[in-house]
Amino acid sequence: MTMEKKSEINGHAMPSSASTDRILEKGAQKSFLEKLMEFLRKNLLVIMTVSGVLVGVGLGMMVRNMNLTKAQMTYFAFPGEMLLRMLKMIILPLVVCSLISGAASLDTRSLGKLGGIAVAYFLVTTLIASGIGVALAFIIKPGVGAGALNTNSLGLESVSSNKETTDSFLDLARNLFPANLVAAAFRSYATDYKMVAVGNNTNGTTLYQKVPVGTETDGMNILGLVLFAMVFGVALRKLGDEGEELIRFFNAFNEATMVLVSWIMWYIPFGIMFLVGSKIVEMEDVVLLVTSLGKYIFASILGHIIHGGIVLPLIYFGFTRKNPFSFLSGLITPFTTAFATCSSSATLPSMIKCVEENNGVDKRISRFILSHRSHSEHGRSGHFQCIAAVFIAQLNNAEVTATASSVGAAGIPAGIGLPTNDLSLMLAVDWIVDRTTTVVNVEGDALGAGILHHINQQEMKKQQEHQQQQGGELAEVRVEAVANVQAEEETSPLVTHQTKGLEATPEAIESVL
Repeated sequence: MTMEKKSEINGHAMPSSASTDRILEKGAQKSFLEKLMEFLRKNLLVIMTVSGVLVGVGLGMMVRNMNLTKAQMTYFAFPGEMLLRMLKMIILPLVVCSLISGAASLDTRSLGKLGGIAVAYFLVTTLIASGIGVALAFIIKPGVGAGALNTNSLGLESVSSNKETTDSFLDLARNLFPANLVAAAFRSYATDYKMVAVGNNTNGTTLYQKVPVGTETDGMNILGLVLFAMVFGVALRKLGDEGEELIRFFNAFNEATMVLVSWIMWYIPFGIMFLVGSKIVEMEDVVLLVTSLGKYIFASILGHIIHGGIVLPLIYFGFTRKNPFSFLSGLITPFTTAFATCSSSATLPSMIKCVEENNGVDKRISRFILSHRSHSEHGRSGHFQCIAAVFIAQLNNAEVTATASSVGAAGIPAGIGLPTNDLSLMLAVDWIVDRTTTVVNVEGDALGAGILHHINQQEMKKQQEHQQQQGGELAEVRVEAVANVQAEEETSPLVTHQTKGLEATPEAIESVL
């Protein structure tokens, strides 16, 4: 039988081997295209966000050569400013509602345990970051050889910091308990000083004393709002049925806020493009700054790479025994947003969404941890303050060995007796260092949420196994009780006594029963 005849059986045309291969190739090609389209559809926002950063760099370099005026730079940065305003707009309802619903959904014991683990995690990571910062500062010596650098040559102003360390801690405690919750949404308490005449000395000269006075500064008092939301959520849970209506209200408010976040996230690529571009346009003498403070920049960024690329992933792996980089791969959009905005708070909406949707973290855990930690720059306090203290000490030829104690001192050079005017040097390049700092902060918060989610899942599994074990034991007890009852019925003395003198006939047994 020829090939043509084989292809025709019962009047139907059968495909030949060549046509079959073509069909299979088309099917394989179609499946590849489907996989490609599915990948692009799932990662479209990530690709657009990363592309926005790259396009922003190119756009900034092009516009930089146009010598824009200050007013024109402001107009150029307007789309990026709108992104920051939208992200900051959503922070207040997101933080308050998520914390209230999260605290109300967790029992008090679980809330205290998770809170304790979270505090321990962030304290340990902060200490490790501080140690890395001090070690790198001693090894690289960023301030050695930079003593001849004149801040006036860079057009920098001196930084004044006259706030006492004691007042800083007292302000922290005052902000934890705001006197007005409405005002806490846009104002914080801060201590200022005024000179008050207290009398005259023997020469007739008036004596003055510096007296601390309370003032209000612009900026959300997030600490007070966080504490109130957590305590209020616990109080709602204590109410029982009476608090269910209000808990459902905050849950619905929270979900509606996340819908707004999903809409805002599609504007992120466009806004990031102008944020990055405008920052490049605003840069002045970058070459002079990088050459003079290159060692400081290198020490800071290297510390961030070590802490964020090695230490934090190892801690996550130690707790969960899972690949930390697969966890972090689902957070590219928040990392890009953190790099472009230099703000952990502005990254919070996209971080919560990606942690929950891409990594499956329980929303009660993620919103409880991320909402609180997004306003605490633990990575920055570890690296920036330690390297800054050592840098300024080396810059002024101070005794560097005394700077090692700065880890436990105040987070400013004045706290260890160092001049504050040299801070202007670091603030001049802070826009470079702060980008990697924010990324590490966001990474640490995300991994912390992942660790707490894993611990919570393990606790839930143990409770379920314990309940199943108790249920099995109860079932065994019931089976044994039923068996004993049946055995007693079969060997009842009454039945035995009644049937002793009777014949073992069915009628006799029936009459006895």
